[in-house]
Amino acid sequence: MTILVIGLLIPLLGTMLGSAFVFMMKDEMSVRLQKALLGFASGVMVAASVWSLLIPAMEMETSGRAWAVVPAAVGFLLGIGFLLLIDELTPHLHLGSNKPEGLRSHLSRTAMLALAVTIHNLPEGMAVGVVFAGADSTVTNISLASAIAVSLGIAIQNVPEGAIISMPMCAAGNSRWRSFLIGSLSGAVEPIGALAVLLLSSLVLPVLPYMLAFAAGAMFYVVIEELIPEASCGQHTNVSTIGFAIGFVLMMVLDVVMG
Repeated sequence: MTILVIGLLIPLLGTMLGSAFVFMMKDEMSVRLQKALLGFASGVMVAASVWSLLIPAMEMETSGRAWAVVPAAVGFLLGIGFLLLIDELTPHLHLGSNKPEGLRSHLSRTAMLALAVTIHNLPEGMAVGVVFAGADSTVTNISLASAIAVSLGIAIQNVPEGAIISMPMCAAGNSRWRSFLIGSLSGAVEPIGALAVLLLSSLVLPVLPYMLAFAAGAMFYVVIEELIPEASCGQHTNVSTIGFAIGFVLMMVLDVVMG
């Protein structure tokens, strides 16, 4: 139980650590550093989706090699579609943008920024929850160490994410403590989402391959829709590419070594 609680909270601690950068750096985050962190986060999420979610989803299918890809393919597309629907319906505002997305609303700028972060972090929380549900079952090859590796990898990815959220808010005129608090709270949806999946684990297990792939599709949506476009525009895009490579390899090594 203790390991489970720690595993659920590790990603939130990563976000809080990144948000604390607002106390360590006096100036606004440089474009070069921001590009590197965006690329790094993208690499971690892509590697976690492949090694920790999609491959285990295909390995669970025992009815035949030709059918092994079906749950992964269906779940992946459903995850993409779910995040696309949420993105279209939820009023939200991305950092650095003045044009809200989703349905029109009268929500404050801060509220819409918070909703944007919630959309971003929801699939990560689901990914943590579903791998721990898999590790707790006897029908998967997912070990507890592998589940911890996913949680740790997402926490590492959350460090730059927390900094990317809190530091621009401070530069925009918010106090350091307010920026830290909002940045930290942006990761609160992850343990909540993970806990919700675990509480429904008895219902999730029969469709666990689909759920693993669903979480992978949702994470891929965030990478393709938000992280990579932000990392690839303007100057220093080569830095984001290097960050992506480092994040991808780090998460791949974590999963293989700890799995």
